[in-house]
Amino acid sequence: MQLAIVVPVLDEAAGITAFLQALAPLRARGAELIVVDGGSLDGTPALAAADADQVISAPRGRARQMNAGAAATQAGVLLFLHADTRLPPHADALLLEGLAQGRAAWGRFDVRIEGRSRLLPWVAGLMNHRSRLSGIATGDQAIFMCRRVFDAVGGFPDQPLMEDVEISRRLKRLSRPLCLRHAVTTSGRRWDQRGAWRTIVLMWRLRWQYWRGVAPERLAGLYR
Repeated sequence: MQLAIVVPVLDEAAGITAFLQALAPLRARGAELIVVDGGSLDGTPALAAADADQVISAPRGRARQMNAGAAATQAGVLLFLHADTRLPPHADALLLEGLAQGRAAWGRFDVRIEGRSRLLPWVAGLMNHRSRLSGIATGDQAIFMCRRVFDAVGGFPDQPLMEDVEISRRLKRLSRPLCLRHAVTTSGRRWDQRGAWRTIVLMWRLRWQYWRGVAPERLAGLYR
């Protein structure tokens, strides 16, 4: 099965070249790398062109951008990767071999969060544990899936927040996720900028309200 890595971006010029070059070994092993720009004003698409197989544009919003990236490839396996997240070594082999066993049609990696706060290892540990128990993945964990289940659930829902939670709910009806203990490393910049405790409380509040049925559009305003 061919792997396609879909990366939604918006104004990531400062780090996009190093991020994409780190994925060069996966491209050399046959992975297709698709960057989907949501309207950057800092030259991100031009910088990305040298190190990606495709750079396309889509309406702003991670869900819309990731769906556009998936539509631009025929690959049998899709990996959705944030531009501030680094994969573990041989991530391609790990997920492809895991899916090939046939017990799961989608999954995610554990996550490690880099940042200043001493709380971040605890936050990451809770995220991984909660995800393993609930079967719900977050975008920070680099969600991957077979094309057939992506198509079966209609891709990511067109909503401005919690699109990762919602697609996980839908995918769970088809199979439990493959929870790889190998960790991706993601930036803790939002925890550093907003404060760790404040961000923890906000994220739990948003999840609780989403579970109670509050509209994603309203939650997106609170998140921003």
